[in-house]
Amino acid sequence: MFSRKKILVFSLIAMSLLAFKQVDDYFEISKNLEIFSMVYKTVNSDYVDDVNPGDLMKKGIDAMLASLDPYTVYYNESQAEDAMIQQSGEYGGIGCTSRKIGEYVTIMSIRKGLPADLAGMRIGDKIVEINGKNFVGKDDDDVHQALKGAPNSTASITVDRDGKSLQLQVERQEIKIKNVTYFGVIGNDVGYIRLDHFMMGAGAEVKEALVNLKKQGIKSVVLDLRDNGGGLLHEAVNIVNTFIDNDKLVVVSKGRSSDAYREYKTLNSVTDPTIPLVVLVNDRSASASEIVCGAIQDFDRGVIIGRNTFGKGLVQNVKPLGYRTQMKVTIAKYYIPSGRCIQLLDYGKRDANGKPSIMPDSLRKKFKTKNGRTVLDGGGVKPDLIVELNKAPSILESLENSFIIYDFANAFRAKNEKIDLNTFNVDDAIFEDFKKFASTKTFTHLNASENALKALKDRLKSDNYDKGLQLEIDQLEKGLNKLKMAEMDTYKKEIISKLRVEIARRFFYEEAVFLISFKHDPDVLKAVDILNNQPEYRTILNIK
Repeated sequence: MFSRKKILVFSLIAMSLLAFKQVDDYFEISKNLEIFSMVYKTVNSDYVDDVNPGDLMKKGIDAMLASLDPYTVYYNESQAEDAMIQQSGEYGGIGCTSRKIGEYVTIMSIRKGLPADLAGMRIGDKIVEINGKNFVGKDDDDVHQALKGAPNSTASITVDRDGKSLQLQVERQEIKIKNVTYFGVIGNDVGYIRLDHFMMGAGAEVKEALVNLKKQGIKSVVLDLRDNGGGLLHEAVNIVNTFIDNDKLVVVSKGRSSDAYREYKTLNSVTDPTIPLVVLVNDRSASASEIVCGAIQDFDRGVIIGRNTFGKGLVQNVKPLGYRTQMKVTIAKYYIPSGRCIQLLDYGKRDANGKPSIMPDSLRKKFKTKNGRTVLDGGGVKPDLIVELNKAPSILESLENSFIIYDFANAFRAKNEKIDLNTFNVDDAIFEDFKKFASTKTFTHLNASENALKALKDRLKSDNYDKGLQLEIDQLEKGLNKLKMAEMDTYKKEIISKLRVEIARRFFYEEAVFLISFKHDPDVLKAVDILNNQPEYRTILNIK
């Protein structure tokens, strides 16, 4: 009896303390909201320069959320619309991507058969005007918003192409961004599926691609998740369901709130539970990609090949806030079938510089796959077979970052109406043309040397010695350019490979990237090798 009374007393005390804490929390929230409101009003009314109230509030919110994790973000009205597109994959537009280069927003890719393509737009076109409004000097977001619109509406677009002004009439359509951007047979009865997004319908697209490939007689398949940063969680479950039976637990989410606890199981009949499978990943495969490859690994359903994945084991939920704004907030961590969470960074624990802590290897826990293989938590998904890539030569990175390869491909397209993809190669003549083209462009490669020369030129000019030493300065510049050209010869093979892909994109869209790269992509070559060696495949997965 006494014990029951003690329990009752302790329970009442605990409830009282909890109630006091809640009251205290509410007071702190109310107090700080009032302080924030007073600061906001004071800046708007008293600050020496005019301020934009919307921009000021957006920056304040962004700064507050930045102290949490990079995935908890606030969307204003226009950003909320873009966020919806990222989930649905549907919008009214013209079917191209762009990027600001210098003063112009420039077309970077065009989707075959969509309005931009049908109107004759090309990669490399510089946006000058849209519907009579000048867009030179504008940001990519400004152009993006102007190009979007109701299906069947027309946009009059003036572009600069190779110095010539062209006016194009583009009729907008309802654009559906594809999740599966390519699928095909890559030799020896091996199918290949490239998944770039986890938007609505991703699972159905993967299933459709697999069914189509099986009709073409494939006996094994590669699912490519490299550079796929994730998306909708339920689509990840649907994709796993393509290869794994129904009613299997794929992922569990656990958060501070009991409402955040959810179990996600496969719900549909499996498309093919036995076809040999390889999943390709790299350090930019994250979130939903890691759920798919992690589940495939935990069920021992396929071999994971590539590099360690990003390590994002967090779940976000999008909440409407009013005035057509939204907030995406991290609500839980997710755990894949073996029970492990693959989250790499701990945003709740930061060092003196504000960087989140990384779980040390010594603290990573061991888990078991279905067939008894050991896997670890806390650091992304480690592939079953790691493929080490050779680092791209710095001269190639410099040429790409300076858009010289991009510009040369545009110039090549301007002079050639067509090429044969099966026979086209960048021969010595084209490579020499490229070197001459690059020699006329300014690009930084020998960073330290070029910076030192620039500093010397500036100092000589300030001391009025520059004219007397102009000949010597010219010789030094010529010498550095000669070194650049020599380095191009050293890495001729790597540069030619990139040139061939970039030129082919001008004629055959993004499909050219896949058709050309299969022959020398080390991840794909390793995947095909493993799928064609079933004894090794079964040994890796510990299949008896």
